[in-house]
Amino acid sequence: MRPTSLSTLVVAGLAAAAVGWLLLSAFYAQMPRLPWLPIIVLAALATAEAFLAQNTSARIQHKPGAPRVDPIAVARYAVLAKASSLAGALFAGFSAGLLAWLALEPTRAARDDVPAAIAGVVSALALVGAALWLERSCRVPERPDQKDGGESGRSAGRS
Repeated sequence: MRPTSLSTLVVAGLAAAAVGWLLLSAFYAQMPRLPWLPIIVLAALATAEAFLAQNTSARIQHKPGAPRVDPIAVARYAVLAKASSLAGALFAGFSAGLLAWLALEPTRAARDDVPAAIAGVVSALALVGAALWLERSCRVPERPDQKDGGESGRSAGRS
């Protein structure tokens, strides 16, 4: 499994921003106020993944007092991190598109929805950051004999 590409996250966020802008401009008159529950859920996920990242990093680096690392759990955390970073980028982009449209709309209803849009962008970006940290924490550290760019024993005979 490859690390998450930042360009993938940026493209997904930009596409979601365009969709958010288009949907809001077409249907804002029929929509209720922006909900806060998804924002709370994203913030809770970001907090949980940040905790997992710190805990997993300590376990993989064999810090004193850290319990043994479970390889299956680390693989699951890596998959969770990849999915969360993409979901966070999509939600951040969507919220940014909403925020951009709301900032340009002169109505009171639009001004009332701006705090929820800002919180959506912030919580989604927090989730992306925590997910990327968790993904990085799941990496196996290089062994001292591999740090100098030397080849590992398995691939040394290949050309």
